Amino acid sequence: MRKIFVFQNKAHFIRRIRFPSSHHIIMPPKIVIRRVEPDDSAALQSVFSGPRAFSGTLQLPYPSVDMWKKRLASPPEGTNSLVACIDSPHGEVIGEIGLHTSVNPRRKHVASMGMAVRDDWQGKGVGSTLMTAALDMADRWLNLERIELTVYTDNEAAIGLYKKLGFVLVGTLSRYAFRDGKYIDAYAMARLRPST
Repeated sequence: MRKIFVFQNKAHFIRRIRFPSSHHIIMPPKIVIRRVEPDDSAALQSVFSGPRAFSGTLQLPYPSVDMWKKRLASPPEGTNSLVACIDSPHGEVIGEIGLHTSVNPRRKHVASMGMAVRDDWQGKGVGSTLMTAALDMADRWLNLERIELTVYTDNEAAIGLYKKLGFVLVGTLSRYAFRDGKYIDAYAMARLRPST
């Protein structure tokens, strides 16, 4: 049985429903979160093909569907990946988040996190919805105490989101990655599970 989270998107992207009386009700699209499945390979290739999506991650441009098929067929131990879909669990995939728990027994309480949202859905609440679902899984089901991530120093929107969700800056990683012909710095950020 699949566990499915349904969130109402508070973003600018809306849909209108026309009623016979000519009145309009404005409703945001529903974002449904579910686990990644092997047949999501083409959709994830589409998510990571966008210039903003791959330049905000460590992914290379021009990902292939075959690469995603292989990745989804045998994920590394400790990988928990979720996707965001529009309106239903079988709707169009618009984002992905991975929570990677440590296999080192002394760091079983720690996971790293990485996320991408399709270019045309960035800034519309998808990242926030994915992060909320992943942090809920980390806190309530995986018993994780610490979540770590890296974010490029020029990705102000992501940094703002992470801070809003309780992540703090723990350091700057100079010349962290090679992107678009030059080295770029990244911030190391972490979140400790809130006390209950």
